[in-house]
Amino acid sequence: MKIILTEDIKKQGKKGQVLNVKDGYGNFLISDNKAVLANSNNLNKLNREQEKKHQEQELEIIRCEEIKKRIEKDTFIFKVKVGKDDKVFGSISPKQIEECLKNKGYDIDKKKIKIIDPLTSLGFHNVSIILNKKVIASIKIQLVK
Repeated sequence: MKIILTEDIKKQGKKGQVLNVKDGYGNFLISDNKAVLANSNNLNKLNREQEKKHQEQELEIIRCEEIKKRIEKDTFIFKVKVGKDDKVFGSISPKQIEECLKNKGYDIDKKKIKIIDPLTSLGFHNVSIILNKKVIASIKIQLVK
């Protein structure tokens, strides 16, 4: 019996996957609303849903690319307190970067901000922002007295 999974099933497959299973197991999954019969109507519906999802992902990538172009042109300046030899007290956190981005009109979650080396010295630093799985922006942050 051919079925289409309507949700992820451990050790069987992911949502939207077409499987060939024994009749008894297929009937069990269909009665539990975890699958539907893989007839022509359901297969066409699945293809339309996958095509729509693919188009939405492409639009998201295009949107993220536009944000990347704008954000990489900007330089984000942070005024910090320094001690002897221009050593910065503390460091700049992703939350502070998120607030600075919001002030400039970018709505980016702090979880998407990846700081490789701590920002503990004056000058320019690069920070990565994961806008999408396929789109990663690198922004310039400047620490000044």
